[in-house]
Amino acid sequence: MTAKIIDGTAIAKEVRAEVKEKVAKRVAAGKPQPGLATVLVGERVDSATYVRMKQKACADLGMNSFHRPMPIDATQEEVEALVSELNADPAVNGILVQLPLPDHLDEEKVLQAIDLEKDVDGFHPINIGRLAQKGREPVFVPCTPYGCIYLLKKAGVELSGANAVVLGRSNIVGMPAALLLVKENATVTVVHSRTKNIEDVVRNADIIIAAIGMMEFVKGDWVKPGAAIIDVGINEKPDDTKKRGYRLVGDVNYEEAAEVADYITPVPGGVGPMTIAMLMANTLRAAEIQQD
Repeated sequence: MTAKIIDGTAIAKEVRAEVKEKVAKRVAAGKPQPGLATVLVGERVDSATYVRMKQKACADLGMNSFHRPMPIDATQEEVEALVSELNADPAVNGILVQLPLPDHLDEEKVLQAIDLEKDVDGFHPINIGRLAQKGREPVFVPCTPYGCIYLLKKAGVELSGANAVVLGRSNIVGMPAALLLVKENATVTVVHSRTKNIEDVVRNADIIIAAIGMMEFVKGDWVKPGAAIIDVGINEKPDDTKKRGYRLVGDVNYEEAAEVADYITPVPGGVGPMTIAMLMANTLRAAEIQQD
């Protein structure tokens, strides 16, 4: 193995420590604790787990958390009314509507209902629109793509002028990550299910961000020697040696790619911890915008 591991767990710990220190200073100065509201519609097990992790992070960093569960049959009007209520609550600095929403709800309208200065998930159409425009800055950047770029910078990877390939074009990771790379003056290609000769495109990349949701999709011989790889994927690979019968792997074949790349994130322990760390950073910033 020649690649240096970009340790997302350690870097996220640093980010969280910085946020905790700033929160403590704010409170000591007599300012309110930053507050994050989470809205969960329904009882998806994975979504409920993510919400609990966010609540715990708030508690660990000295922030308030307000969890507002709603039944799976909640109407569009009821969800939007709750968002409006949270918009009006000065104790709530950030609002996070846990996605995906049940199929009967209009996700776009719910996200549009969130106050721009409380959109700590960074998914409001105006925030995404600003991200896509030269000379404009969003109030908040989506947390996972934000974490990807932060990891590259912490590793010392040169972004300006680099050839970057993003695998996947989701609204949550792929497209925002591509836009962030453009803002860093990288030359960006987004590949997806309709891209021809994907491996040839990837072979030209100095930077690879893999968020395509396909287990070990990127092979070692696709990787340019010296490339930096950020693997966003989380997939369950059968493994009889594990008690649970599987192990977690990414969208990149780690063993193969690590022999070629200069930098690589592990799965788990790479991008995952950064998502919540950046959410906490966004929530603190929301409090600073609204209360300072």
